[in-house]
Amino acid sequence: MNHATLPGDPPGGRRAIAVWSIGVAVYFVAVIFRTSLGVAGLDAADRFQVNASALSTFSILQLLVYAGMQIPVGLLVDRLGTKKVLAMGAVLFTAGQLGFAFSPTYGMALASRALLGCGDAMTFISVLRLGTRWFPARRGPLVAQLAGLVGMAGNLVSTLVLARLLHGIGWTPAFAGSALSGVVVLVLLLLFLKDHPEGHEPAPFPHRGSVYVRRQIAASWREPGTRLGMWVHFTTQFPAMVFLLLWGLPFLVEAQGLSRATAGELLTLVVLSNMVVGLVYGQIIARHHGARLPLVLGTVGATALAWAATLAYPAERAPMWLLLVLCTVLGGCGPASMIGFDFARPANPLERQGTASGITNMGGFIASMTTLFAIGVLLDATDDNYTVAFSVMFVLQALGVSQILRLRRRAARRERERLVASRVETVHVPA
Repeated sequence: MNHATLPGDPPGGRRAIAVWSIGVAVYFVAVIFRTSLGVAGLDAADRFQVNASALSTFSILQLLVYAGMQIPVGLLVDRLGTKKVLAMGAVLFTAGQLGFAFSPTYGMALASRALLGCGDAMTFISVLRLGTRWFPARRGPLVAQLAGLVGMAGNLVSTLVLARLLHGIGWTPAFAGSALSGVVVLVLLLLFLKDHPEGHEPAPFPHRGSVYVRRQIAASWREPGTRLGMWVHFTTQFPAMVFLLLWGLPFLVEAQGLSRATAGELLTLVVLSNMVVGLVYGQIIARHHGARLPLVLGTVGATALAWAATLAYPAERAPMWLLLVLCTVLGGCGPASMIGFDFARPANPLERQGTASGITNMGGFIASMTTLFAIGVLLDATDDNYTVAFSVMFVLQALGVSQILRLRRRAARRERERLVASRVETVHVPA
């Protein structure tokens, strides 16, 4: 299914790639900071003398702030533009990472992760908006998947580089040193990033305080494509996010008896698989828009099957080949979650893209936050029974799939109507 060329479509090109790359670099650094706790979870437990529930609070609070900021950030991006919001985000997540490096107490470390989550929340929606302003609409799915791929590269840096620094030079130098990358990308975006190409300025849109806010949110939510996108993101993202953000390393080391080095290699496999699958999914969707839902449901099914086989394995520990399969399959979760934006994007006009993306992006982080908390509580309640604790994922997957199936027909019908309308508009625009 080919995308229609819309009136006023940006031209793309080398300049678009250069400007977009600066925005993506900010997101890249934000992901390094976001996932840094994933390789430092056991170290954090020792440093602050906390149990599993308290350890999970780090990531839960970070994601709570992130999820809670999505709609406000979407509104800010629609109103202020990408550059200002990205700059605020870079300042906040850099301050959060630096604060985490020097926190002497659990409470101060929690506050630092909350600050980091606030800044992180401002990055991805801004990058999505930057892509829609600089690239033609038909490139949207591929551009979004590439942004997600760069984010996973940030996760790879966290897994490989920061983990080695942490165990080589120690907690404070590793986290404080990594914070310098936030300063670098902040300078780059202030000097070189532009919200849109010349001649493609957005049309003036009246912003009238609370009335504007309510209308933006209500109009975005009314679109079935926005809600479908949110539930797709909810259902697909969290299994890999929970694994990489906090519980993967403890699961592999404590439940599966692997060394930290081997566990780190398996976490790296998740990231590498994500990057490869992201490229494949982006190309497939760019050529066959109807493949979106089959890819989503296929990824959810494969993830559930891989986790069921691992948790229900009859021996005390799963064999290495099964753990390799699990980590490879988990790599598809991130790219599948990006498909949620491919449902929300065509359902909303340009002036609502930030708000709709914010609503969509909330889904996966709400699911991740819920799962992180539930696993921590269940581990404490069951004396570290990972099989029971990780089974909570199946409940959230079932909920998400039921909502996806409920909304899919309405979203498809509405998307066809908007596509027909855009083609009619294109025909009537003078050459």
